[in-house]
Amino acid sequence: MKEILLKTEKLSKSFSNGGFMQHVLKNIDLQLYKGDFTVIMGASGAGKSTLLYALSGMDTPTLGMITFGNKVISDLSQDGLAVFRREHCGFVFQQIYLIDGMSVMDNVLSAGLLVSRDKRALIRRAKELFAAVDIGEETQLKFPAQISGGEAQRVGIVRALINSPEILFADEPTGALNSKTGLDVLDTLTKFNEQGQSVVMVTHDMRSARRGNRILYLKDGVILGECDLGRYSHKDAGRHEKLSEFLQRMGW
Repeated sequence: MKEILLKTEKLSKSFSNGGFMQHVLKNIDLQLYKGDFTVIMGASGAGKSTLLYALSGMDTPTLGMITFGNKVISDLSQDGLAVFRREHCGFVFQQIYLIDGMSVMDNVLSAGLLVSRDKRALIRRAKELFAAVDIGEETQLKFPAQISGGEAQRVGIVRALINSPEILFADEPTGALNSKTGLDVLDTLTKFNEQGQSVVMVTHDMRSARRGNRILYLKDGVILGECDLGRYSHKDAGRHEKLSEFLQRMGW
């Protein structure tokens, strides 16, 4: 039986828009499981990123409860949420947000030092992660403007993993990349997931979505359905067809 990592009960999020209330998420009951690669799909405006931000503590729900382990994170203060994010979550965004004035290595270490003061241990972990994503020592000393977009996104993944988060959240991580570099990033995420890293990813992209073992389809703020694809294998010829059929049923 899978271990529940995070769950929501009646999760709702609303915004005031020109005097009218816009209900973006509506009474979502959801369980995320340890070791899963969960993909959230849906049309533009369905609430995908809003759900991701709520699950990760980057935003607070209007109503409902979010529980991580035995802790109700939806009750935490902003400072408490910041600590939760630093200690338990990693983030990879479409825009990478590396600090221009810092080297690649220092960008990663700056995130690690928010949690740990053992700089030697952080450097060792950073070098192991860099090796895993094929970022060499020469590139680690460069500044963000001196590396490619694909390299920068892989650096972003290393930064997200430096504190050994329980969950890695990714919001359209290949959205700004070309086909080849996007594939490299997907391979990187898949590799870490195969090693046990839990991943939750929002995407519009079928190629990216096929990497997940669990696909959630969000429509009008409600999870309309889900699809179990099983663990990813590039040899799984029926994977694309199964996902396509599911998305057609959902009205994709």
